[in-house]
Amino acid sequence: MTSKTNNDTNSPQEPRMDDTTATTTAITTPETPQKRRVLRPGVLIPAILVMLGLLVAAGLAFQPWRLVLDQTVDESIPTSAPAQGAPATGANPEPITLRSGSFIDHEHATQGTAEILELADGQRILRLEDFDTSNGPDLKVWLTDSRVLPGTEGWFVFDDGKHLDLGALKGNVGNQNYDIPPDVDLDDFRSVTIWCDRFNVSFGAAELSS
Repeated sequence: MTSKTNNDTNSPQEPRMDDTTATTTAITTPETPQKRRVLRPGVLIPAILVMLGLLVAAGLAFQPWRLVLDQTVDESIPTSAPAQGAPATGANPEPITLRSGSFIDHEHATQGTAEILELADGQRILRLEDFDTSNGPDLKVWLTDSRVLPGTEGWFVFDDGKHLDLGALKGNVGNQNYDIPPDVDLDDFRSVTIWCDRFNVSFGAAELSS
């Protein structure tokens, strides 16, 4: 008798699943948040101090508060006794106007008149009358040999040639006098400028003519 072939022994056995086999579940790992860069006090404080230092330096250089703060002066024309040997008249003689001109705008709106006056004793002064300009840092009054040009073309010309510094501007508004040294030849100068020495620019200027 032929024995019956057992298919169970010849066919591959399927893997047996145990009832206790755990079902695999995909686990999603949350993204790790990026760490924020936090400046430590040892870095932050010096950076703040540097920024404050730069702001202070800029403030001292530009002095922006001056643009809204007027400084007003009101000086009268100085009087003097007649020169030695001149006849006494009992009254102070009027000064003689040697040169005069009107201010025009340059970097800032500027108005008023500039006059070179000769007093009875021979002293000469530059007088600004009904004067008005913007306030600013390091403003000087200069006599110069430059022509007065309108617009931006004339802002920067006054330090190119000869100029005479008569001192700091006493006030951006009002009447004021500036002494001219006795040895100065007025023929060497033809204009007056309100010169910002900090930024090398003219606030306003006047052509002087006799």
